[in-house]
Amino acid sequence: MILAFDSFYFSNKAKTVCLLFENWEDAAPYSILSEITEGVADYEPGEFYKRELPCILSLLEKVEHTIHTIIIDGYVTLTDKGKPGLGAHLYQSLDPKVPIIGVAKSGFHENSKLVRELHRGESKNPLYITAAGMSADEAYDNIKKMDGPYRMPTLLKLLDKKTREALPE
Repeated sequence: MILAFDSFYFSNKAKTVCLLFENWEDAAPYSILSEITEGVADYEPGEFYKRELPCILSLLEKVEHTIHTIIIDGYVTLTDKGKPGLGAHLYQSLDPKVPIIGVAKSGFHENSKLVRELHRGESKNPLYITAAGMSADEAYDNIKKMDGPYRMPTLLKLLDKKTREALPE
């Protein structure tokens, strides 16, 4: 299974969603899991993983399938020198067995060598692709072939939507 994770933060809580799908070209998920986490860490620039990693690891425990690859909303590496981002910390947490692909919507300073800029559809704005456990080129190719005619693949747009809907008060 391929998994895609994202979280939405409100108050001191996070709603984390995981879409599971079987093939890169799938237009619909196999299933969707979600979880609300309370007491999440405050955001620290350059240290985002401290906030989101516990949420992903908690929801990951509910996955009952063999995991082929995980996609995160963010970066695997933050700089050309390899400063680890959320994806690198997740990769290390999983005993470097499961490849991680980071898909970010905005560029990160000092990061041009380890990132691939992917233009999908007619968008002039790229997606920024980084990876651990596979090459950045392979990660780029996988995200490029995902379903959808727009900048964001269909399943990643759905993931973003699911993280924001039906939030508890």
